Amino acid sequence: LHPATDAGILAPRGRPSGLHIGGGMGLDGFQYETEWLRAIAGRGRMQEKRIMADTIRFDDVEALRAKISKDFGPWSDPIEITQQKINQFADVTGDHQWIHIDVERCKKESPFGGPVAHGFLSLSLLPAFHGGDGYHIAGARNMVNYGANKLRFISPVPAGASVHARSRIIAVDPRPQGTMITRETEVCVVGQERPALLYEGLTLYVK
Repeated sequence: LHPATDAGILAPRGRPSGLHIGGGMGLDGFQYETEWLRAIAGRGRMQEKRIMADTIRFDDVEALRAKISKDFGPWSDPIEITQQKINQFADVTGDHQWIHIDVERCKKESPFGGPVAHGFLSLSLLPAFHGGDGYHIAGARNMVNYGANKLRFISPVPAGASVHARSRIIAVDPRPQGTMITRETEVCVVGQERPALLYEGLTLYVK
């Protein structure tokens, strides 16, 4: 690592895999260099932000287990679910149900009063949510999405709404290939208490 003094943050030399740069973390359990990338893109708000976070090695099971909590972490920055995003998701997945894309019909016939996002669209945003848990997990060769124990779609997300997410670690298990971390995430429409979805995902940090 070397300091990017013009941005006031740490920037990666060679962008090593398995190292989380900055205060944000994709709430699917994967880590991204968003703070550095946004800073070099010239966004003033990110340039002024200095990252202060603890580092935990992926194989320090006891330290990771100390992060297990009954309470969720802080909310991520919100993301707006525009009708354009819904339409694009429909095109990618082939799911063109009218409750998602037919605005006029939704106004007349939908129980939601307008188009709603696909549940899997909301879920697919997990890598884009960055919350800042106050720590990052380092040293893994790479991270593997190992699947999920639970997924529930609870409330609709109307087109035009903004959603945010928060997560918590609920289990840390050593494996022959590395360390498995189970993380529970809830995604909510901003301003609503009832979650849009609950997701319990597993990430393997590979040694």
